[in-house]
Amino acid sequence: MRNVTRYPVEGHNSLWYIYRTVSPWKGVKNFIFIQIARYCPILPLKNWIYRHMLGMKVGKHTAFGLMAMVDVFFPEKITVGENSIIGYNTTILAHEYLIKEYRLGEVIIGENVLVGANTTILPGVTIGDGAIVAAGSVVHRNVPAGAFVGGNPLRDLRPSQSAESVEEL
Repeated sequence: MRNVTRYPVEGHNSLWYIYRTVSPWKGVKNFIFIQIARYCPILPLKNWIYRHMLGMKVGKHTAFGLMAMVDVFFPEKITVGENSIIGYNTTILAHEYLIKEYRLGEVIIGENVLVGANTTILPGVTIGDGAIVAAGSVVHRNVPAGAFVGGNPLRDLRPSQSAESVEEL
């Protein structure tokens, strides 16, 4: 289960309440720095922007692929451990605005994690150390350390014991 805090709203859909939760100036500033980082080919500079301009926790030697998109309103809720790779065009969200509520949740990505291209990581998710997330996945639940997962819905991609024994025959 994802670890999110729910905030109910009344009246219009929750996105109409966005600037009650986050300053519009913070949104503009973050948007500009995120766009610079998305296209930046220099990994140390990209990580510096994430750490110092957006308040993210980013480990040493972590690499964000071209066009990776981090949460524009709450990037400070994102942590990525050392030596991890966030694939091309991956989206990491720490918020979601729904019709009758909005939700906020920390995203914690461990060390030595590989997140494949075009993956979406939803708020409140933890991905354990050494995990691999296949390209094009939607991470809607926690991923244990060392797991190999993928798809939508997310599922374990390691072959079962019976499949391995059949291949050996």
